This record gives sequence, structure tokens and C-alpha cells, in this order.
Amino acid sequence: MARRITVTTPQHDGYRMPAEFEKQKRIWMIWPERPDVWRSGAKPAQTAFAAVAAAVSRFEEVIMLASPAQYENCRLSLPEHIRVIEMTSNDAWVRDTGPTFLVNDKGGLRACDWKFNAWGGLTDGLYFPWDQDDMVARKIGELAEADSYRTENFVLEGGSIHTDGEGTVLTTEMCLLSPGRNPGMTKEDIETMLKSYLNCRKVLWLKDGIDPDETNGHIDDVACFVRPGEAACIYTEDRSNPFYRTSQDAYETLQSMTDAEGRRLKVHKVCCPEKPVVLPPGFETDTCSGSRKRQPGDICIASYLNFLIVNGGVIVPQYGDRNDGLALEQIGNMFPGRTAVGVQTREIVYGGGNIHCITQQQPASCLLKPTEESPAYGHSTH
Repeated sequence: MARRITVTTPQHDGYRMPAEFEKQKRIWMIWPERPDVWRSGAKPAQTAFAAVAAAVSRFEEVIMLASPAQYENCRLSLPEHIRVIEMTSNDAWVRDTGPTFLVNDKGGLRACDWKFNAWGGLTDGLYFPWDQDDMVARKIGELAEADSYRTENFVLEGGSIHTDGEGTVLTTEMCLLSPGRNPGMTKEDIETMLKSYLNCRKVLWLKDGIDPDETNGHIDDVACFVRPGEAACIYTEDRSNPFYRTSQDAYETLQSMTDAEGRRLKVHKVCCPEKPVVLPPGFETDTCSGSRKRQPGDICIASYLNFLIVNGGVIVPQYGDRNDGLALEQIGNMFPGRTAVGVQTREIVYGGGNIHCITQQQPASCLLKPTEESPAYGHSTH
């Protein structure tokens, strides 16, 4: 049985969060059904989730979690080779509710079970209650047979961080310093937590994300690491684009940054959709107490940067936009040796997220070769 660890930290125990571009074992997902988030009984969203799962399963194992009420529908909607496991949750954002997996250089696997409060709790969270979502990380950790570190007094979501696997973590001030998460902590306090629980040595802060009203500015819509010393960033020169200012600021900031190894970052540009994606006329979801209503015409957080890196591939959002092909080309060029696969994700964007938001990678075991005597970057020397 997997243990819950509360007396030590990953840094102390020699575990680190690997980069997304390192070898993976599987991808976890959660089947959508919440009627106040997903329109038309979640049927269009379920079609999009199934397409993402099928694309990922070309490269590695996928496990889909589904509620008791949706288990049969989910099972019949997915290819047989995709495993379905029954699990309750409040919604389908496993990047944020699932665990952040950790590895050491001896083949060990552990996880961070962050406290989850629906992106802001009672201050500016998106729904209430979130009690079942807060249990998802522990349940996945049990299924993965991974001991977990529970941060009972620290709120964090997986979409708010990216790491290069060599001691550097990327995040935004808009998100991690928001009043609904950890209001009693300073920026320095939060850096200490990230260093202790991700086993990193340097935190790079961008100022803003592009979704202040959804996740308070998750990093995974704006920037990520492509490989050590290299990052990708959304970019547009169209001043009328709603993400223009944030993309310009993020690109300029990243270009001036150095990582934990002292390397100045090489920054790759990823285009934005030519036309902003908005909720269409007649868009309607169920009205439920404890959640926020979306309105037709609302701008959606449609970013090509919200892709998922998998073994041998990159799964990329597509919107039926003129820039879809350009985004696939740009991302494919950033990842030589991986196949860029596009999936239509408008229905996922309508719900407030994208491919990266609905997936969570479980890394493969990381074993040092016998000739390698020093620990991997970011490992503790304790």
C-alpha cells in the first residue's frame, strides 16, 4: 500500500520532478461529465476527450478515470486498448487535481499530492465543492503504487508549473501569488516550497498568464521547456489579439532569463490562433449552485502552447483556425524525432482548458547507469 509522507520532502529524499520531455510510462485522464462546465450533457467534450486519448495511445499507455454513472458510456466510447477505471471526481482537469510524479536515480517513483481548492477556493474558485477532486491525486498515487507527499497547507495545480528536469521551474506570479491559494505566504515562501517539493534550485517567474478569470494565469498556456536550456512561448504581433501584451512580455522576459545551470534560454515562438476563439452564439450549460456561468461571446483560452509531450510525439490543440497548420509546423520543428499530432479541441477550450490541462504524465523509472556516480541534476545530497 502506498504511504502518505508528511515528515520529509522530496528534496530531502532525493526525488525530483522530471521534465515532460523525459521518458514516460503512461498518461492519466478523467472523463468529463459536469453539466455546468460542459455543454449538451458533455457529449461534444467527451468526443474531444476520446480523440485526445486515442492520439496519445498511439505513443504510450492511457488510463481514463470515469465516474460510476459514466463508466459504461466511457468504456464504449474508447478503443479497447485504453484502460478505464472507475473513480469519482468533481471535474475532469487531471493536470491540476492529479499528482505531480517524482523520480529518483534508483528507479523510485513518488508523487506530490498538492492541496486543491478549485483554482482559488472561496475567494475566486470556479466551483464548489471540490472535495472529490482533492482526493484524486491520492487515488492515482495508490493505483500507481507511488508513495506521496501531501502538502496539506499548500495549494498548487500541475498546470501552474513546468520544469526542465535539471533544477529549473517556470511559473507565473499571477497564479502562485493569487489571494485564493496561499495568501499567508510570501513569494520567497512559495519558492522554498517549490524547491523542497520539486527538488529544483531556481524558480523563473513570468508576470502574467492569459486566463486571469479561469486558473489565475497557469503557465502551461504561455510557456514551457522544450529541452534543457530551451523554452517555447506563445507569440503574436497582432496588437488586437487579446493575448498580445502577455505574449510580448513573456517572450521578452524569457529571453533575458538563465536557468539553474546558468544557461541563457533559447526561446522558440509559437503562434496564436489568427482569430480569437469565443463561446458561440447559443452556448449554454446547466446552471448549478457553486459554479460560475459562462456567456456566449466570452473569450476562450485557446493556446497552441497547451500541448502534451509524449514518447515520440507531441499532441497539439487545433481550432479550425488558419494558423492550425503553422502551429503544428512550429511545434514539430521544436521537437525533432517526435511526431506532431493535431487534435480538434474547441469543445475542451469551451470548458476552460485544453490538452495539457486534461492529461497528466507518469514518468518512467529513472535509473542511472553504473558508471554514473553523481546524482542527476536537482537531486539532494542528503
